[in-house]
Amino acid sequence: MADATVEKLMHANLLEVFGERDAAKRRDAIRRTYTEDVVAADPDGQVTGYEELDAKVQEILDGAPGFVFHAEGSVYTAGELHYLGWALGPEGADPVARGADAVFVRDGRISRVYTFLFS
Repeated sequence: MADATVEKLMHANLLEVFGERDAAKRRDAIRRTYTEDVVAADPDGQVTGYEELDAKVQEILDGAPGFVFHAEGSVYTAGELHYLGWALGPEGADPVARGADAVFVRDGRISRVYTFLFS
C-alpha cells in the first residue's frame, strides 16, 4: 500500500487533473501535482511539461463530453513505482474505458506518469 502523500498525488492526478474540466483549476492542480519537467506517456505518445500535459488532458476531455473518471481499487506501491486503476464513462453509467496510471514521484510531486488502457 502507498503512503498518504502518494495516495493524495495519485488521486489528484486522476481527479483534479485528468478529471477537471475547469481549465484554471486544472492548471493549478498541475502545478501542485507534477514536477515542471513531468513526462506523461500513453499509447498515443508522450508529452513533457505543464503546457503539453494540460493540452493533452484538454484533448482527452474534449473527446469524452459528460464522462467522468473514478478510481478503481487502492493505490499500490512497489519500490518507487505507484499504481492506481481507474474507469471512465458517463456519470452514473457503466464505464466505457478502464485503465491504470503508474507514476514515479520526485521531491513530493509526480515526475513521470504512464497510462495504460485496458480493453
